[in-house]
Amino acid sequence: MQSDKELKRFYDEINEELKAGLLAEDDGTTPEQLFTEYCLSLLADAGETENFVVSYDEKVNRRGVEHKINGYSLYENYETLDLFITLLSDTNEIPSIPKGEIDRASERLRKFFKNAIYNNYKNEIEESSEIFDIAHTLAEVPQVKEFLSRVNIFILTNGIVKSEINLTDTISGYSIFYRIIDLNYLFNISSKAHVPIEISFADEGFRLPCILNNTQNDDYQSYLGIIPGDALVEIYERYGARLLEQNVRSFLQFTGKYNRGIRNTIINEPHMFLAFNNGIAATAEEIEVTRNSEGTFIASVKDFQIVNGGQTTASIYHTWKKNKETDISKIFVQLKLTIIKNRENFGEIVGRIAEYANTQNKVSASDLSSNKENHVLFEKISRTIWAAPTKDKLQQTRWFFERARGQYKNARQREGYSLAKKKAFDLKNPRSQVLTKESLAKYINCMGEVYKANKLVIGPHIVVRGAQKNYAQFVNNNYKDRPDNIFFEDTVAKALLFKSSEKIYGVKPNAIGDMRYITVPYTIGLFGYLANYQFDLYRVWKKQEISEPLKTLLRGLMIDVEHFIKSNAPGSLYGEWAKKEECWNLIKESKWEVNLGSIQEDLINKNTPIRLRISDKEVDDKLAQSELKLISSIPSNKWLEISKLGNHIEEVNQHLKDRAINIMSTINQGKSLSVKQRIDALKLIDILVDKIPEYFDSLKEPNLLDDKTSILETRSQYVIIDIPLLQKMVDYDSKAKVLKRGEQQYLADYAYGLKKMNDFHRSNLERHLQTLIKSGYNLG
Repeated sequence: MQSDKELKRFYDEINEELKAGLLAEDDGTTPEQLFTEYCLSLLADAGETENFVVSYDEKVNRRGVEHKINGYSLYENYETLDLFITLLSDTNEIPSIPKGEIDRASERLRKFFKNAIYNNYKNEIEESSEIFDIAHTLAEVPQVKEFLSRVNIFILTNGIVKSEINLTDTISGYSIFYRIIDLNYLFNISSKAHVPIEISFADEGFRLPCILNNTQNDDYQSYLGIIPGDALVEIYERYGARLLEQNVRSFLQFTGKYNRGIRNTIINEPHMFLAFNNGIAATAEEIEVTRNSEGTFIASVKDFQIVNGGQTTASIYHTWKKNKETDISKIFVQLKLTIIKNRENFGEIVGRIAEYANTQNKVSASDLSSNKENHVLFEKISRTIWAAPTKDKLQQTRWFFERARGQYKNARQREGYSLAKKKAFDLKNPRSQVLTKESLAKYINCMGEVYKANKLVIGPHIVVRGAQKNYAQFVNNNYKDRPDNIFFEDTVAKALLFKSSEKIYGVKPNAIGDMRYITVPYTIGLFGYLANYQFDLYRVWKKQEISEPLKTLLRGLMIDVEHFIKSNAPGSLYGEWAKKEECWNLIKESKWEVNLGSIQEDLINKNTPIRLRISDKEVDDKLAQSELKLISSIPSNKWLEISKLGNHIEEVNQHLKDRAINIMSTINQGKSLSVKQRIDALKLIDILVDKIPEYFDSLKEPNLLDDKTSILETRSQYVIIDIPLLQKMVDYDSKAKVLKRGEQQYLADYAYGLKKMNDFHRSNLERHLQTLIKSGYNLG
């Protein structure tokens, strides 16, 4: 369990995130909605929700607040509705949230659901309301009435909740499940791949007979069991699609709808189900079994995930729900349960099991992982390419690709082991320039179409379907096999186009309308289509912004696109219609008054430069240089201390303890670190950042540059290395382009006080000065 100190650090980090978000979002958003989005992003990464929409609505009557909502998620299969309400406290210390506040928040979401699905609330809502779309969907879409099985009510808070709450309830036959997402919960999921599902079959009164495969190995243990149909119904009603391994769910386009052949067997011949059906395959982290005279039984499982058989499970559930007279006690399903012993390769092993279990769906293990080769290559490029300074800034920046959750936070901790270094890291790696796998898919899929076998598989309607569905289509159909610097620069330009469009659209009450998540991708898609995809992305990359004429054009186009969708959608189901190809096709076929002549400079022409591709070796070399720079910033005597710390940290094995001493010896001898030494040094740094976050805080800052200057003798004159000289060197090289990109950044860091000086860096800057002198730089 986390310590109070760790929790307070996390609380402060969230407050930093909110402050940075308010500075980055100058379009009227609120801390409450920023916190809502922060929480929902973590929950989505952990498989707790999907395709969420942050939207605010509060209904007030004479007695006070009747209902309130901060966000929602209606799953594509209409089985699950997640509703979110936020309780945000603005205090320096972690607040404790009383039970009364939790109860009031729960009741406000309950009333929203009842109002939306029963009380004709849709007719009271203004069209400009952020929840207009979900209210009409709940009231009017037939599939909601047919398939909605669970409503999850989430209370989000930055405080700590210690009181017990009711976990389940019903509203007119709909199952309601309550969830508290407080600071402790957020801390726990901030570094996990997903939230484990733990099921106690014994406590629920279910008997799952099984046999054990006694073959011994270090990777897994297998059980063959029989699971009763009523046990599957029980756990499916509680967890739904969360039972299906998260990545598999995305790639197999799981719908949760039932198979009619299975349905007929359940209704007419339930006793034959075991004979007719192939069963399900699942994985777990741990299992508890009980044994008695009747045999061996599965009592409980931890981290239960179905990797094959989701449709079977859903079919049993929905058949039972629609035909309550069906005797599911006669239904039994074969279960192959694999317990993963090797925790280091847990994700890989689960992915491979899913791959082979789902042979009909052609899903590969690499598709189920953030370790896809193109993800790894894109990450490397993002660490080595620098973007030009933005307006009114002198500092070059990076667009940081977070291939796996927590990478940005970990990089900030390991590179920013003091307050000054954290500020320097933030200047070079702004939070607003962090790219995730899902955002990558959104930015790229908006700007273009992809057809496969005459079928449209990429377009703005795919983006509107939500992060998980859009990401699955992206990696399957629209991701470059080997990303290079040109692909990276174009992606950043598309990100800038998307983010700028969102700002132009605005946030309530200063917004164009209430459909930003629909209108922005459709407008970008339409703009690209009308411009024949000849938009000059390289120009945006170089300037790190879109032009004012383009902003004006996009604003007018967004107004027209939103009006078009609202005018042509059947009924008032704007969101449902926008997910369909039919909507995109109608938009393309319509006439639009767009003056592309006003943005001629933004379109590709004969003067657009041809870019050169950076080789993979150059990317690897640059990455190695930056890693060595980080390692060299740690005093050599610290490595002996790190080795001794290994006696108290399980993750630091004997090899790494020996390696720390070996690294110290190499540095003291003035030798270069080998590739293996560099890799192990980074492992040790990452372990310490994770286990002892404050460890590097004790490193002493070097002396300030203007406290101690260096004198360089060059020919017949003496030169003092000081800030005015360094700034002149920057000015000269910005025109002469003598130094490499990394050297330019290095020089600028000291010229503008972003980094502090020590003797090593002083000598290194003297070396760069000699290089400039050789190129013609005049010291006079």
